[in-house]
Amino acid sequence: MATIKEVAKECGVSIATVSNILNGKGRVGEETKERILKTAKEMGYVPNMMAKNLKQRSSRTIGIITEDLTVFNCVEIVDGINEYLEEKEYTFLLGNLRLYKKYDNAFYHHEDYKKQVEEEFLIMQSKQVEGIIYIGAHCREIKSIPKGLKCPLVVAYGFAGDREIPSVVFDDEQAAYEATLELIREGHKRIGVISGDKDSLHTFSRMVGHQKALYENRILYNPALNVTGNWLRSMGYEACRQLLREDVTAIFAMSDVMALGVYDYANDHGVEIGKDIALIGIDDRQFSTAFKPALTTMALPLHEIGKKAAEIVVEQVEGSMAGGMVYPYKIKCMLKRRQSVDKTIKPEIDDI
Repeated sequence: MATIKEVAKECGVSIATVSNILNGKGRVGEETKERILKTAKEMGYVPNMMAKNLKQRSSRTIGIITEDLTVFNCVEIVDGINEYLEEKEYTFLLGNLRLYKKYDNAFYHHEDYKKQVEEEFLIMQSKQVEGIIYIGAHCREIKSIPKGLKCPLVVAYGFAGDREIPSVVFDDEQAAYEATLELIREGHKRIGVISGDKDSLHTFSRMVGHQKALYENRILYNPALNVTGNWLRSMGYEACRQLLREDVTAIFAMSDVMALGVYDYANDHGVEIGKDIALIGIDDRQFSTAFKPALTTMALPLHEIGKKAAEIVVEQVEGSMAGGMVYPYKIKCMLKRRQSVDKTIKPEIDDI
């Protein structure tokens, strides 16, 4: 790897001239400029970012802390952060707590959880990052953020107990509203729901959206058509059994994983999804297009959550953040129409 001094010597110019050209400054002839850039590339010159940042008195580095990088949402959020930081010429350091791998899905109830999070924040601050983005493995209130942080913080896919800390999440209520509305548009009135854990904020918000869509379309909510699940595939299987006994014509599963259980039941009992029963989920997991037929679902805006979190933290770092923002900042989900919702029920003349 060549140094700037070696590039200057090869080109027969001063170090200052090479530095100016590589940083888009100075005035030299086009021929000299092209020669310097070509020589730097051929010699494998790479700028010394640490030295550059010291000179600027700014690290231009953002710390990213993920609760577990292997959870489906994290990678796409990190990619969104990366894209925005690249545009703004920031770099990032990644810290992966691996909490799901260590303690399973309920890691935030483990006694060592808070200590590990606090230690990771201290490590990031010791590396002189200018801001930190904390990515939750579950969208929930994050109660482990230490007090007295010395740099800006944004929470992605979750929100802090302190509402002064910016947070970016997806809109659960809107996702469920749009999912239910899609089924109603296709003529369905007896819509079964497989909800998540009864204590989950996701479940509460999604049920609000579901009932709002029913109300606006003059469909009476029927508690018998709601089966409380636990986000697991096995619960989707059992819930489908119960809902078909209630003569539902469509099922809204509050997660694609539970929708997978509906496919399992349908395959075992000769039920044709998209014909005998309509099905819609939430998440747009990678496996949703592998179903036969493919699953109609509400896609989570993971990439957009990452970009928005990065935008907010950079604005905080640079002191350009506008006031009046309400947190958590909610980003809408997007409907992905596929074959699991078909025109199985024809609307009556007086239907909406």
